[in-house]
Amino acid sequence: MRQVTLKVERREKTGKETAKKLRKKGYIPAILYGKDLESLPFAVLYSEFEKLYNRYKGEAIVYTLEFTDGETFKRQAVLKEFQRHPVTDRFIHLDFQAIEEGETIELEVPIEFVGKPVGLTKGGILEIMIHELTVECLPKDIPDKIVVDISHLDIGDSLHVKDIKAPLNVKIKDHPEETVVTVVAEEEEETAESTSS
Repeated sequence: MRQVTLKVERREKTGKETAKKLRKKGYIPAILYGKDLESLPFAVLYSEFEKLYNRYKGEAIVYTLEFTDGETFKRQAVLKEFQRHPVTDRFIHLDFQAIEEGETIELEVPIEFVGKPVGLTKGGILEIMIHELTVECLPKDIPDKIVVDISHLDIGDSLHVKDIKAPLNVKIKDHPEETVVTVVAEEEEETAESTSS
């Protein structure tokens, strides 16, 4: 689990106009929520968040939100959701969930696929359906990623959520029958493309 510190500022006002002004000043409007915690609106410098997000992309991150305005205090949280602008793809809003030691939390953890499927040497094509898994665990047990060996997959083989072994003290919440990755024959791929066109 990657731990990073992010300096943030509380914001008293909310609403579309306030959010618009914040974005113009180079900030992203955000909110922190959690059990027994009143929702706390804040803002984070765009450049700071983007730098951390891009540096640790592909890892599960626990953010220490450091509120620096007025009385300084820190709160650990995970990024639950974010919104991007449909045209510019810039972050326009962030939702963080506070985490408490001793209480489980649900979050997305990236999958790292290792090995070359045997089906690829026979002309098969690898299709990845899911890049992340939703897991539930205590904060101390959050894995950076879940490593999945796909070297045994032949043409026509699929790997489902139920086939993935969860790390110790971690529960996978996705539907067991959901397909994670599959190896298809090249003809199938071409047929699918010609059908959709």
